[in-house]
Amino acid sequence: MKSSRISIKWKTFSIFLIFAIVLLGVLWFFQIVYLKDFYKIIKRKETEHVLNQVEELLISEDDPTEDIEKIAASNNLSVYITDSEGNPLYNAEYISNSQMSSLPQFLFSLFYEQAVANGGEAVIEYKGSEMQRNLAKDPFPEQNVPLEEPGQAGEDIPAEGEEQADGKIAYTIPKEKKEEQFRQNIGNDMAESVIYVRIIEKDGTEEVLMVNSVLTPVDATVSTLKAQLGIISAIMVIVAFGLAAITSRRISKAIISLNHGAKKLAAGDYSVNFNSRDYKEVAELSDTLNYTATELGKTDSFQKELIANVSHDLRTPLTMIKGYAEVMRDIPGENTPENVQVIIDETERLTGLVNDMLDISKLKAGTITIQPEEYNITESIRHVLERYNKLREVEGYTIDFIYDDEVIVYADEQKMYQVLYNLVNNAINYTGDDKKVTVIQKVTDDILRIEVIDTGEGVKQEDIPYVWDRYYKDKSAHKRAIQGTGLGLSIVKNVLELHGARYGVSSVQGQGATFWFELQLNPF
Repeated sequence: MKSSRISIKWKTFSIFLIFAIVLLGVLWFFQIVYLKDFYKIIKRKETEHVLNQVEELLISEDDPTEDIEKIAASNNLSVYITDSEGNPLYNAEYISNSQMSSLPQFLFSLFYEQAVANGGEAVIEYKGSEMQRNLAKDPFPEQNVPLEEPGQAGEDIPAEGEEQADGKIAYTIPKEKKEEQFRQNIGNDMAESVIYVRIIEKDGTEEVLMVNSVLTPVDATVSTLKAQLGIISAIMVIVAFGLAAITSRRISKAIISLNHGAKKLAAGDYSVNFNSRDYKEVAELSDTLNYTATELGKTDSFQKELIANVSHDLRTPLTMIKGYAEVMRDIPGENTPENVQVIIDETERLTGLVNDMLDISKLKAGTITIQPEEYNITESIRHVLERYNKLREVEGYTIDFIYDDEVIVYADEQKMYQVLYNLVNNAINYTGDDKKVTVIQKVTDDILRIEVIDTGEGVKQEDIPYVWDRYYKDKSAHKRAIQGTGLGLSIVKNVLELHGARYGVSSVQGQGATFWFELQLNPF
């Protein structure tokens, strides 16, 4: 049969391979495509944190230079502290080609005024010399007030630092300063940088704290990451391919083995053994299938035994009926009541056999329901035992009934009669040489317990879980010709379960067996 589904081997292989490819894609995406963006975010937060740390040190300590030096060194950035006029107080530079110590005075003035306008703090981002050009156009970019350089078409040019009508400050770069460049150079590329400016009040004087950090990753670092990631990607693809192939093969091997065994089991080979132990779940499935095979084998054996038993039980009464009928037909004077009774008895045996088979089928199908009513179960037990009076007289069986009082129960009388008859009949079939069977009725705390005891060889401990199964019939322990199909105890089990009764069997090898059940006397 052609399967339209992908095998577990190739599906597992595909999952591993796709996982490796997705993982590599994520690595490339974050490490290469968005490396600069993540680097900028991290450096900004890092710079803000350093700014706060240095401010706390400046306010709380008299000489924080050593601590500031350590902070600047550990974070690879520059810390520059001046007074309000731009005169340097302290400088710690740990950026390659940093020029914070040579910050032009006119740029310091711009930074300072922007910080004042922003409430004591400003953030300036730039790349190379672009900052000077941008500040020349708009020293307050967040307010979108572009200022032209002096000399444009007939406009009145306010003096440097003069307040305009809208309250903004006009700035122009002095001509002699235009050639001065303030930038961070890394290799041949101009790096993007950020300067955090904060005005601090200390002992009644203003100090300007500036922290400079590079926002662009070093080109050599990026190139190294790309090269490493390329090598790692190649190795991961090879390893993922090999791992996917090996793992998929191992996983599929266990499943394929179970599948082959299951097909043999479905074909009726109950000797198949499932021994896959690669994984916990597979091992548990193997144990379950082994148990299933064992149970199916026993059921198959019981079914074959049933066919043999039914064939024997049907053949014997049919042969006797036919034989006696032919004798009565062919021999004058043989049409006696005794011969007629033999035919009637054998017919009843056939009827009982057919009824048992029909009853167990209906019980298993769930089509039989109980019709409970109150009745005297003690009297019902006596009626069951009366059916064996002839057996007592002819074959010497002893059947004792031990009880204290008459007991009324709420149950289906006809079906409970069948339960009692099957249990007593089973005990008679399997009792010992003394041919003794005992029935005990006792009541404890509104619980009626009925026990049927024989003195035979008992039930083997390994067979106790199966005595209630259909077709079970132990031929090794009986002393008289057994009549029946092995369906009696299965009928007992199903009827008792319909009544919600507890039941069981206890046995010691060589000392007989006790079959029992319990009914609630007051179910309401």
